[in-house]
Amino acid sequence: MAETSTAKKLGIWSATALVMGNMIGGGIFLLPSALAGFGSISLLGWVISAVGSIFLALIFSRLSRMLPQKNGGPYAYTQVAFGDFMGFLIAWGYWVSIWTANAAITVTFVGSLSVFFPVLAENRLLAVATGLIAIWLLTWVNSKGIRNAAIVQVITTVLKIAPLLLIIIGALFFFEWSNFRPFHKGEYSIWTTLGLTASMTLYAFLGFESATIPAKSIDRPRTTIPLATTLGTLLTALIYIASTAAVMGLVPMAELENSAAPIADAAMRIGGEDMRYWVAGGIAIATFGALNGWILILGQIPLAIAEDHLFPKVFAKLNRYGAPHLGLIIGSILVSILMLFNYSEGLVEQFKFMTLLTTLSVLTPYLFSTAAHLLFVLSGKTDDNTMIVAVILSILAFVYSMWMVYGAGAEVVYWGFLLLLAGIPFYVWIKWRNARSNQFETKADK
Repeated sequence: MAETSTAKKLGIWSATALVMGNMIGGGIFLLPSALAGFGSISLLGWVISAVGSIFLALIFSRLSRMLPQKNGGPYAYTQVAFGDFMGFLIAWGYWVSIWTANAAITVTFVGSLSVFFPVLAENRLLAVATGLIAIWLLTWVNSKGIRNAAIVQVITTVLKIAPLLLIIIGALFFFEWSNFRPFHKGEYSIWTTLGLTASMTLYAFLGFESATIPAKSIDRPRTTIPLATTLGTLLTALIYIASTAAVMGLVPMAELENSAAPIADAAMRIGGEDMRYWVAGGIAIATFGALNGWILILGQIPLAIAEDHLFPKVFAKLNRYGAPHLGLIIGSILVSILMLFNYSEGLVEQFKFMTLLTTLSVLTPYLFSTAAHLLFVLSGKTDDNTMIVAVILSILAFVYSMWMVYGAGAEVVYWGFLLLLAGIPFYVWIKWRNARSNQFETKADK
């Protein structure tokens, strides 16, 4: 299989845009309302999730230096550290979470367009068609090679950040400190509230590991991936915290708590009704860009597993642009089916619950990647001289990930565990098929 040429590989800005673009979706445009019910203490929840995410980003940065040419990110690190079976389970859950999340992102994208085209909110068939067009347009873009996908990602990342920066700057002139009262509200204790808000805001940070997954398609991966991962996570964290603080400073807490469009309400206080369309446009671009980045990952994860003969060979086939086109098509078919579920009577609640599994399905790879990092450090598989610091970082990242799994709730953990177990029969089939293939090859050689 031909390597991607240097000219077609991602540089530091494209890789950083992949990280930030996959992290910044529609969530940040809605979270301020959900957090307002806890009071301004929720800003500390943002800080906790930001610090925890930075710990994890540093873990992935270090892992990418240890295995710079290994595709698959969390899968690759788990497979090298703990073997094929654990690697497969992590990749299986991660892959399922991606097409589940992409379906939710598509629905959010269509919803944001309804501000400009109200018919989308009224005509279900047209809404479905619009979502399918978005999925397959970006699948086509990604099938043309990673550079084309990167161009779309850079453009949409810049455009999606613009309305958030507008809110942050505009808040400087209309800021009201009194809007931050009360500091703490609700029935929970301060510590429980911090845990809840940190768990909620973690959703917005998922995706910081994105640059580690297409490692072979990144220029100078040993330096580019760690820098893009750390820089992208830091910049996104600053934007999240600053924009949430700006919204709270612009909109009174009681009003914010009941707002269906918190960023839009904040924008109206800066520039009037017209600003609502700017924000709606920002949400549309944010979700479109996130969908583009996650469709890229949708093809790269099964590609990495297939290269290790743990997934059907069809996922490892590349077209003349170096893209796993068949893997992209299969993944996008699954995304399309799940998106259709959201528009089917009686399946909406089931679909919403499946999106909750996305977070757990991503947290599990974080836990195993952190454990892999610790194993590599203790085994001396790194030239790092600061072993104590590396061990402490691993422990902090692992504890944070465990805390977030706990915060997901018993029911989600239960179904997430079953989701992982559902991949075992598929693994057995793959291993049996590989064994048969090796048998035939041995007989042919004789």
